[in-house]
Amino acid sequence: MTAQVPGLAERVVAQLLALERQARGAATLDQLAYCLVNDAQPLFGYRHAALLIAGKVRALTGISVVEPHAPFVAFVEHAAGQLLALGHSTQAQAVSPDSLGEQIRADWRSLSAAAVYWLPLLDRQGQPFGGLWIAREQPWNEAEQALLGQLGDCYAHAWLALQPRKPWRLRWPRRRIAAVVAAAMLLLLLPVRQSVLAPAEVVPLGGQVVAAPLDGVIAEFLVEPNQPVRQGETLLRFDATSIRAQADVAERSLQVAEAELKANAQRAFSDAESSARIDLFAARVEQKRAERDYARELLARSEVKAERDGIAVFADAQRWIGRPVQTGERLMEIAEPSQAELRIELAVADALDFTADAPVALFLDSDPLRRHHAHLRRSAYEAQQTASGQLAYRLDATFDAAPPRIGLRGTAKVHGESVPLGLYLLRRPLAALRQTLGL
Repeated sequence: MTAQVPGLAERVVAQLLALERQARGAATLDQLAYCLVNDAQPLFGYRHAALLIAGKVRALTGISVVEPHAPFVAFVEHAAGQLLALGHSTQAQAVSPDSLGEQIRADWRSLSAAAVYWLPLLDRQGQPFGGLWIAREQPWNEAEQALLGQLGDCYAHAWLALQPRKPWRLRWPRRRIAAVVAAAMLLLLLPVRQSVLAPAEVVPLGGQVVAAPLDGVIAEFLVEPNQPVRQGETLLRFDATSIRAQADVAERSLQVAEAELKANAQRAFSDAESSARIDLFAARVEQKRAERDYARELLARSEVKAERDGIAVFADAQRWIGRPVQTGERLMEIAEPSQAELRIELAVADALDFTADAPVALFLDSDPLRRHHAHLRRSAYEAQQTASGQLAYRLDATFDAAPPRIGLRGTAKVHGESVPLGLYLLRRPLAALRQTLGL
């Protein structure tokens, strides 16, 4: 028995069924998009096809990655947009150049083929969510248009199976998008109060600084940090070994000078030369007496005493014991516990134009849920380097109520002037952009 040779119609139907099977067998949207623009080319002989979803080109024939700003992509998107505006995007049809604008017709002649067929992809409500722009040189006959219509239903069904919901561009109409954009613009104009966060510390207000009265080595501390002290109480002692020896030597030198002066004065009655040297010996005695008095004063300074009542404010006594210090070096501070202020180190990048008496809120590290209210008293004009090596402005604030314990640290929130919300959100990015571009 001889097998019957299939005719043209049977081959076309077989190819159509194969295209439908390939479309429904796609596992992802990317695979399906590639199938829609490439697999039907042998059957219909088109030059190129473009798949549009929600008005944007998703795939092109023979191209793996679509360049959104390519001339052909822009042309197809504009042409599909005009078809939608004219109400022709829901019908499968051969597109006539006369129905489009003059600029699109000019782009058509240079970018696409002469005969274009628009194959819409419709959802279950009959609304288009995309379409295929298929172009070739020969006109489309009725049989081919019928096949394309059948193929378009299959393509739409396969796409909806992988993406049941509409793209957001179709779920959000232009009016709703415009309303959202307008609301967002109005929201960005909403005035909000600026604020910055900076590390802060509770420091004494009007405290007395205890500085090193001489060059030497600290032998011992007699007080502990935050210990109450009274006026005249000894705070610390310097190692006075060398100073005491210096005072003894000065005392003996004075005694020698006084003995020489006395002996020379006795010889002055009989010796003219001794009488002439009395003034010299007297001046030497005064010099030795001044040296002795200075040595005694240094010996007295070796014990540092409190000049007022208060508490001793310093970090740790062990860091000072055995350490050489220089005259004027700060050792501690005597402060009144009920008198304290807030010292804030504001980074240069966070600096704002603060008003006088700007409100300040302090959140201590030891009690982060409690807010301590204060108001800005002084703002430094020039930034200084902090202990961490960063540049910062010093801000001083006065507490509105009883201050926390001196020495506590936390985070201060300083409020500035009101500005639009858009400027509040974009202040740091704009500053970084200005620094990058040098504007």
